[in-house]
Amino acid sequence: MTLRVEATVADRDVDVALTVRPGETVAVLGPNGAGKSTVLGLVAGLLRPDAGRVTLHDRTLAGDGHWVPPHERRVALLAQDPLLFPHLSVLDNVAFAPRCSGVRRRAARSAAAAWLERLGVETLAGRRTHEISGGQAQRVAIARALAAEPEVLLLDEPMAALDVAVAPALRQTLRGVLADRTAVIVTHDALDALLLADRVVVVDGGRVVEDGPTEEVLSRPRSPFAARIAGLNLVDGTWTGEAVASDGEEVRGFPGGPSPAVGEPAVAVFSPSVVSVFAHDPGGSPRNALPVVVTLLEPLGDRVRVRAETAAAPGGSGSVSHLAADLTPQSVAELDLAPGSRVLFSVKASEVAVYGTASHPAGR
Repeated sequence: MTLRVEATVADRDVDVALTVRPGETVAVLGPNGAGKSTVLGLVAGLLRPDAGRVTLHDRTLAGDGHWVPPHERRVALLAQDPLLFPHLSVLDNVAFAPRCSGVRRRAARSAAAAWLERLGVETLAGRRTHEISGGQAQRVAIARALAAEPEVLLLDEPMAALDVAVAPALRQTLRGVLADRTAVIVTHDALDALLLADRVVVVDGGRVVEDGPTEEVLSRPRSPFAARIAGLNLVDGTWTGEAVASDGEEVRGFPGGPSPAVGEPAVAVFSPSVVSVFAHDPGGSPRNALPVVVTLLEPLGDRVRVRAETAAAPGGSGSVSHLAADLTPQSVAELDLAPGSRVLFSVKASEVAVYGTASHPAGR
């Protein structure tokens, strides 16, 4: 079943367009307040669009004078909180979904038992919800959602409330559950997107700003948020033929695909691991040297991630790029780095990939 959303919610300044093909899992990424949960609310029937339509295959769920209530949409929404019924056993929690569809009690409980077994929690069937762990509760909630036999499964940050030791196992479970299932997952975790999603849609400011295969978006991001979640640096500006020019600064690099035309919007992308940090300009034409102000020192295994912001050029637009460099603790000490330190981030042009953004698909 193809899901299409082309809808506007005026009071949230959200105007989105996206398509989820049958059997496809799409991860929706974006900063807080970008409109991700609004997208789920439109599909689930928790929000009415002010304009546009939400359709599932040949059915209009919202728009054109139509409105299908949530319980008739064949859409299941799994939130961060499992929202299990405390007065019911685990088995009856899962059986509740088919019972709501008119399935007889015995058949509903049989279906629930099958889903609990598939999710690996069949031994919990007779327990009450206060007797199980958070990870177990989330598995039960997934079983309940799937027992409703939805045509579309919506997941809103399903791993956010879980302990870091529990999340990997649940992620692997979801990977099996979502195979060949039409689903939309909202997440802030690049690993969720890489392991679970066929495609990534980036929403920022209530608009779809990036849309493409997961590996492409996370390895060659064209939006600042996608770059941050992928752990990459990104500077956006205009391609001069040799560099991406942004607010008085130029970052030289080489096209990572078809070369953008001179004057077209483009981004320069590079890894924190290839950035060197200097107190003074090291010189050398192959190097880019970007003046930055350190904002945070973040331990990262045997390295320290130095987060920083570029300073807007005098008379410029005032735009700021958020960049990062990975250094050894010894280098951090030698440079005497601390929040507020002014240094130069240096990177070789050969380590910078440039991508055009003028014709990049979004919101198809």
